[in-house]
Amino acid sequence: MDIRNEEGASGGRYAAEVEGHEAEMTYSRTSPTLVIIDHTAVPDALRGKGVGQALALHAVEAARTGGWKIIPLCPFFKAQAQRHPEWKDVVN
Repeated sequence: MDIRNEEGASGGRYAAEVEGHEAEMTYSRTSPTLVIIDHTAVPDALRGKGVGQALALHAVEAARTGGWKIIPLCPFFKAQAQRHPEWKDVVN
């Protein structure tokens, strides 16, 4: 799955287009070393296909590569983080 990053001055989003539908995970950047994942949107047509999970994993990998931490405000991301204790190195 191809996930692209669109970043602005204070935040951005990870987006994936699958089967003609777009899913996204948005974040706010509070500092160079901290982001807040605040929303995940997956169209009904893509539910159950692992798209949200792929976006979450992409965010974790980006945080590891970039050397920042994630605060999970988004209920979906927070639930995923609880299921993946191996993410604790980057998820607060």
